[in-house]
Amino acid sequence: MYFTFSHQKVLQCFLSTVTLSLCAATKLLFSSLIDLLLLSCLLQTIGTGAYGVVSSARRRDNGQQVAIKKISNAFEVVTNAKRTLRELKILKHFKHDNIIIVHLLNEAHLTLTFPIDLHQIIHSAQTLTPEHTRYFLYQLLRGLKYVHSANVIHRDLKPSNLLVNENCELKIGDFGMARGLSSHPEESHSFMTEYVATRWYRAPELLLSLNHYTLAIDLWSVGCIFAEMLGRKQLFPGKHYVHQLQLILAVLGTPPEGLIGAIRADRVRSYVQSLPSQLAMPLAKLYPQAEPQALDLLGAMLRFDPRERISVTQALEHPYLS
Repeated sequence: MYFTFSHQKVLQCFLSTVTLSLCAATKLLFSSLIDLLLLSCLLQTIGTGAYGVVSSARRRDNGQQVAIKKISNAFEVVTNAKRTLRELKILKHFKHDNIIIVHLLNEAHLTLTFPIDLHQIIHSAQTLTPEHTRYFLYQLLRGLKYVHSANVIHRDLKPSNLLVNENCELKIGDFGMARGLSSHPEESHSFMTEYVATRWYRAPELLLSLNHYTLAIDLWSVGCIFAEMLGRKQLFPGKHYVHQLQLILAVLGTPPEGLIGAIRADRVRSYVQSLPSQLAMPLAKLYPQAEPQALDLLGAMLRFDPRERISVTQALEHPYLS
């Protein structure tokens, strides 16, 4: 049932089935859906998302645990098809130590390494030392610098999309929401409305419907991830759009007047203007155990104005990482 396709869709299954290995060193090579079903035994569902289901499985030939991801309705929903195709096109050209590897085989399947993700590490009982946090952040920024050098915005950075192996090596995954900055101006509306990823890591310019979206979107997400590693909990776990904005304002304070004036949506602008003025909360109050340099870098990432937000290159040169 998990891998059932109509006869007309069998030739299209290379866009519907993604096979991932929980061991970074393992590359499962399947030549057909029959091979996949024969070589693996499904165990249980381990994760679900807006675009698919991930199930744990075990290889019949050597007993190795793997995960199999099925992208739901890849050809019945245009948005899903575009997301899947976009991810394949982007990852086909990316080759970097801190970016997930994809192998497209015989136009039948694609396989990629899939160890544990950072979300599982952060929210476990496992010790997360300052050295771990620094190393994970460094690798994330290193991979993101490569992505940004190609003029690509990831747009969906969050701990569950950052894959980590037993050697603490981190890789950025899930490029289904990625987009190049070379998009035509008329595409800016779809850029915004298509952004349906977890709101907890979403930059203020997306929440406030500002006119321009830049690489700085990703740096905000990195800041949220960094804060989550420092505090072992999400910084802005908004329950809905308004709550998300309220949580951000409670930490960053009232946005600058110039930024409020740039909000395109009248209702959003009026709502922000109606709120009482708030002062920024010192990050040291939220993370008293964090190093001063860590807090300085975090503050540079979590800036309301994207023009004032630190770039990935500047972040890598920050004293906290040097």
